[in-house]
Amino acid sequence: MKMKRFSAALLLGVLGIACNAQKKNEPVVNENTLLWKITGKGLEKPSYLFGTIHMLCSEDAVLSPNMKTIIGKVDEVYFEVDLDNMFEMLGVMSKLKMRGDTTLHDLLSEKDYEKVKNYFESKSSPLPFSMLETYKPILASSLLEQNSFPCETTAMMEQVIMQEAKHYNKKIQGMETMGYQASVLDDIPYKVQAEQLVTYIDSSSANSQESKELTEMLKAYKEQDLKKLEEMMMKGEVGVSQYAETLLYKRNRNWVEKLGQILPGKSLLIAVGAGHLPGAKGVIGLLRKAGYNVTPEKNDTREGVSL
Repeated sequence: MKMKRFSAALLLGVLGIACNAQKKNEPVVNENTLLWKITGKGLEKPSYLFGTIHMLCSEDAVLSPNMKTIIGKVDEVYFEVDLDNMFEMLGVMSKLKMRGDTTLHDLLSEKDYEKVKNYFESKSSPLPFSMLETYKPILASSLLEQNSFPCETTAMMEQVIMQEAKHYNKKIQGMETMGYQASVLDDIPYKVQAEQLVTYIDSSSANSQESKELTEMLKAYKEQDLKKLEEMMMKGEVGVSQYAETLLYKRNRNWVEKLGQILPGKSLLIAVGAGHLPGAKGVIGLLRKAGYNVTPEKNDTREGVSL
């Protein structure tokens, strides 16, 4: 999903941050499900839309029998980016670096810089701080996020879905490129990203509401409560909510336009961040506005038989 939580493992599948605030007069999706069927508008075959979260506790990263059935019968699976393209995934690392040789030291006061440096050096990180400080600060935030989960092992729904799709030899594709996602991150000023990184560290050190908010978000996702997730997104986030148009809404419109081209003649599973689904500017609302029927599908992971 797309909120203020980041997942380093997916690198760029994490752009929405907390900027997904919807206006309170926009419609809210009431059905508690992450799985939706797309029909109508002359489509010969149904397609499906699923809301993912880029990181959650491993024991919760489970596919329902109905979801497994759908993966087995669709023609192709689309994620936000093509997770099966290792060449692109490796090449995108250079695009994660800040432009103009900017470093974290350039963006923060000496006091804040030392705070961030000392914090990372005291933690276990897959990237040394000397390298990390040249990358967009959102990446550093994503690394911190891994340490705040209320479980020892984490997983990504995208990976679980892709493993199931590979079992059926399904073709994996992306709604957009990783390079495009990297460029979108440049629309949030690096200084804003850096300041949010400091805020995150301060709140983590103070044992504030961060862990409670994360727990609440994971609970809402596990319960497939898009209404609750939308309410959480309505809260916005100081400093980034003004970039919602670029980071979220424009991408939603681009995806729906692309779906208009690729849905005819095929049955697809489109798995994107759950924060992209609800609201008038969300993918469900935009698809309905474009003339498609988008209806909820049961997605009970506790069921032992296909729903």
